[in-house]
Amino acid sequence: MAMQSPYRVVLTDADRRELTARARSERAAYREVLRARIVLAAADGTTNAAIADRLGVCVDTARKWRARFCARGLPGLADRPRPGRQRVFAATAEAEVKALACALPAETGVPLARWSCAELAAEAVVRGVVEAISPSTVGRWLAADAIRPWRHRSWIFPRDPDFGVKAGRVLDLYDRTWQGQPLGADEYVLCADEKTQLQALSRRHPDLPPAPERIRRQEFEYRRGGTLAYLAAYDVHAARVLGRTAPTTGIAPFAELVAQVMSTEPYASAARVFWIVDNGSSHQGPHAVLRMRTTWPTAELIHLPIHASWLNQVEIFFSIVQRKVIKPTDFADLDELTERLLAFQHRYNTTAEPFDWHFGRKSLDRLLERLAIHEPQTA
Repeated sequence: MAMQSPYRVVLTDADRRELTARARSERAAYREVLRARIVLAAADGTTNAAIADRLGVCVDTARKWRARFCARGLPGLADRPRPGRQRVFAATAEAEVKALACALPAETGVPLARWSCAELAAEAVVRGVVEAISPSTVGRWLAADAIRPWRHRSWIFPRDPDFGVKAGRVLDLYDRTWQGQPLGADEYVLCADEKTQLQALSRRHPDLPPAPERIRRQEFEYRRGGTLAYLAAYDVHAARVLGRTAPTTGIAPFAELVAQVMSTEPYASAARVFWIVDNGSSHQGPHAVLRMRTTWPTAELIHLPIHASWLNQVEIFFSIVQRKVIKPTDFADLDELTERLLAFQHRYNTTAEPFDWHFGRKSLDRLLERLAIHEPQTA
């Protein structure tokens, strides 16, 4: 006769519901499912030996979880705190390695452009931070704080002395405000620019379409069919694009784009049309402002700060064109490239919605505060 356990499991209705849910769960950890099944079986009067045989565990396991549940209930089925392995490296050593990773190698006299985990491990040993350490350990330390010294991204420090003022008025226009006054229903905001050096590359062999277990393939060799520029004006609030192609950029091609837009409704009869542009040679400086105002009295040319094209929403549209129209490049000639660009423009206008633009005045103020920290110090 099997020996009965001295621990008799009695479940309340709430405990049984909870344990049954755990025992049937497909997403819970297996250890939680197993412990719930042991307790449920014990509550039905099953002996520890029978529970072990049914669930494929040893008798000691069944005995342990029966006893823990009797002692503490459901909380007793959780793992107890464990001391774990003692630290091999001191916390100060980990902090020093992370500080080293956050410094440029050139600042520490190391002839490297950027750190890798292996180089950081070797440098920590050379500096006497630790006697020995593996690159994988350094990698785990850096991953804990999301430090990746082997990665980098490019940026241009704003050097326009009026960066805040110029950027602020553009952001105000995005919010349909100008000089503190809301824009009227017959006032429009356009972002304009040129996408240059678009090549008509004709592949020497047709592309192979995707197939099961094979991605699309494109011939490496190509014939050059020339280049052109795509000029476009994007209505910020209507998500409408008007564009054209030209052999090159310049004052004349940009003037043709302006004429195309300003002679099209609703801009032809608008009270005022704001044109947001960068500082490219096609529309640079006060002469461009005067030229625009003289030719089109209702048009107002607004320049972005120097090196701040990322504030120009037409650049977002150009990135869409690059992904959806240009790449992978395969055009028989410039006519086909032009036809594809203008056809996509029409397709885009039928379904597009304004960009979900979140960078406003508050974001600009935070950016200016961060830039002030990195402002180069004069001697």
